[in-house]
Amino acid sequence: MQITIDGKKCDASQGETILDVARRGGIEIPTLCFQEDLKPYGSCFICAVEVEGAPRLVPSCATPVADGMVVHTDSERVRASRKVCMELLLSDHVGDCRGPCQVECPAGIDIPGFISLLAEGDEALSIRLIKETMPFPASLGRVCPRPCEEQCTRLCQDEAVSICFLKRYVADVDLETDTPYVPEVASPTGKRVAIVGAGPAGLSAAFYLRKEGHEVVVFDAHAEPGGMLRWGIPAYRLPREVLAAEIDVIRRMGVDIRCGEKLGEDITLGGLAKDYDAVFMAIGAQSSQSMRVQGEGAALPGIDFLERVARGERVDTGGRVVIVGGGNTAIDASRTAVRLGAKEVTILYRRTREEMPADDLEVDAALAEGVKIHFLAAPIAMEKSGGEVSLTCIRMELGEPDASGRRRPKPIDGSEFKIEATSVIAAIGQGVDADCLDDSSEIRLTKWNTLDVDPETFETSRLGVFAGGDCSTGADIAVRAIAAGRKAAASIGQHLIGEPVTGDSMGYLHRIAEEPEGLPDAIRQKVADNPGERVPMPELPPKKRVRGWDEVEKGYDRDGALEEAARCVSCGCRTYESCKLRKYALEFGAEPERFAGSRREIFVDDSHPTIRYEAHKCIMCGSCVRVCSEVKELDALGFVRRGFSATMKPAMEKPWKQSSCDSCMKCVPMCPTGAISIRVTPAGEARGSFAGVDASKDVTETDEDTQP
Repeated sequence: MQITIDGKKCDASQGETILDVARRGGIEIPTLCFQEDLKPYGSCFICAVEVEGAPRLVPSCATPVADGMVVHTDSERVRASRKVCMELLLSDHVGDCRGPCQVECPAGIDIPGFISLLAEGDEALSIRLIKETMPFPASLGRVCPRPCEEQCTRLCQDEAVSICFLKRYVADVDLETDTPYVPEVASPTGKRVAIVGAGPAGLSAAFYLRKEGHEVVVFDAHAEPGGMLRWGIPAYRLPREVLAAEIDVIRRMGVDIRCGEKLGEDITLGGLAKDYDAVFMAIGAQSSQSMRVQGEGAALPGIDFLERVARGERVDTGGRVVIVGGGNTAIDASRTAVRLGAKEVTILYRRTREEMPADDLEVDAALAEGVKIHFLAAPIAMEKSGGEVSLTCIRMELGEPDASGRRRPKPIDGSEFKIEATSVIAAIGQGVDADCLDDSSEIRLTKWNTLDVDPETFETSRLGVFAGGDCSTGADIAVRAIAAGRKAAASIGQHLIGEPVTGDSMGYLHRIAEEPEGLPDAIRQKVADNPGERVPMPELPPKKRVRGWDEVEKGYDRDGALEEAARCVSCGCRTYESCKLRKYALEFGAEPERFAGSRREIFVDDSHPTIRYEAHKCIMCGSCVRVCSEVKELDALGFVRRGFSATMKPAMEKPWKQSSCDSCMKCVPMCPTGAISIRVTPAGEARGSFAGVDASKDVTETDEDTQP
């Protein structure tokens, strides 16, 4: 026989299905419940196709061919049907594709994965996993404001896992070895990339581009690389030798870092675009914003102050220092002024502590070191006379929220007051200095004077030129700049080999709850079953730390790190990479909340020595039941109950361990959603994709083949 599929003539034989013929002809039709070794089931209807002359869509896995049949596998009607089918399946699917902490981490670090490896005592493998998405774990383990911890599942019961400190511990252990981990570099591609800016975004991009085998040259105007990590963060938070060691790893990979090369003077964008196959702009945001008050020239910009101190200059602030601002730069400046010998350091902030953008832990540290904060106050004029600066300030009150979501401060008429200071430091924000770009650069700027880029691909208005980090977002936290560098590297890599530039995204992510407070009782119980208080970070006492530049946070020892790692409840799905449900949800643009209603209760069967069953992830495709019955003839598994309460469980609803299961593991690769997965390996908890499991083998608890 001969049939036509999507306009292609295909030979067919009696007894074949549409799916059989399509696959032989290289035409992909998505499937969830179909398994080659089993009889067609047709339960998911994802493989539905349109047959000319048929009144409705048919499942391609179960529909036999007929001579002259004309089939459409990707029509608008077919895609709409698949989208609805996916949404129905997702409406009853309960699970997190990725741990909430990993989703919230701008860099996308596999947090449950690296903590699991650490908990097993494998620091060496843990650092390798971290560096898949984060080239500066020792530095960021010290200075990151920890957005990941704000989504930690443990917050539904107690305190978040100390993710940041654990990352630092693993990285410090690696750097202290004689042979710190240096990623393997792929074979040379013959492509050259220029990066302008040796800050977190630029160096991150260099790390991942070099890893793929591209030649990378980084240009920076400063005397040393590191950007704001080097020049904007004081040594008591980030020791210089730690940052230098992480940058040295990038140099050892073969990245050429050239300092003292300023864009617009020593190098030009036009010249780089001519000499290199791609250019990544990572020039940061190092221009201080104006306070727009009379006499503000009497104030020293905060980032200039911190940079001068970082260069080792002697900066005399005098005894009374006033810092204007409420961000991390203001806090860093205040704590630095204390270390320079100022007797009285005051921060003026026009809102309250609740609206303060600085990290709470840093604010607490400043207060412990004697810094005072004057809330709801702002300068309106300043005058310098001799060695003193006189500030005229006004008290504020909070009005309605502004665009940032914070309540807008409003001056209170007649509330002016005076403050006398020996130095004033302005730390109210940073902007991008785009003067290094002229009209010939062909780079479009936004109304905020940042580089205009595609948020997904980091492409600029000039072909082959990409940009990311603070120069495109405005001043932001370092972890987002690092994430931008890695993601931009993916786009640049696509550009270099001539692929469509689509960027790098996590794609579809299913969530149990948007916030820890919304987690169901079963998850709360899981946390309660794994009790343990957060391990405190050892610190220098305030009276001792203000006398010099020694690092304040001393880091976990191994016992503390392992104790804290044990608090992690390992959120996320073990089969994230191979999950068909996630793949097709993304492909068909499914909306998981479209169909409302009750969802499955969370149920985990960990009774079996090698298999874990998570019933809440099951989509009732029947593959596991059928392989157990039709191939193994064991009938260890079956469907219990009827209607919406139906589920897959071992016979008589007994624990899996008490079933007739012989641990053949054939059901594991059959499961399209990870509802059935490998529970343990000889080293402990299983991780990663299970696509590599050989389902033809009998596997026992001690067999190395249990490792994914």
